Amino acid sequence: VQLQASGGGPAQPGESLRLSCSASGRASGNYAVGWFRQAPRKDREFVAAISWGGGRTSYKESVKGRFTIYRDGAKTTVYLQMNNLKPEDTAVYYCAAAPRYRDNGLSSDYDSWGQGTKVTVSS
Repeated sequence: VQLQASGGGPAQPGESLRLSCSASGRASGNYAVGWFRQAPRKDREFVAAISWGGGRTSYKESVKGRFTIYRDGAKTTVYLQMNNLKPEDTAVYYCAAAPRYRDNGLSSDYDSWGQGTKVTVSS
């Protein structure tokens, strides 16, 4: 499956953005989707993940209550709704697919990655 992330851009603190991760191509089976981010001069980190059916989700502690991951009924797009953005959310955000859902946030579990979309939060 090929993934494409979009929806990034500039935002002021407290504002919202919604990122989209669109899937195309033929997947070998059901897959979970995760969002990761990489800030300048920092390692890539896990943000959120969702199972194939959407019933299981997990989040990085610092985004709980502010970010919501969900997928559409056709399971072709996964969204990351980001509310109350903070400057520390500034990063390039990537979506990735994994053959099974894990809540440990390890990037090594994911085998298909989309290109990133940049989010910049500043006043």
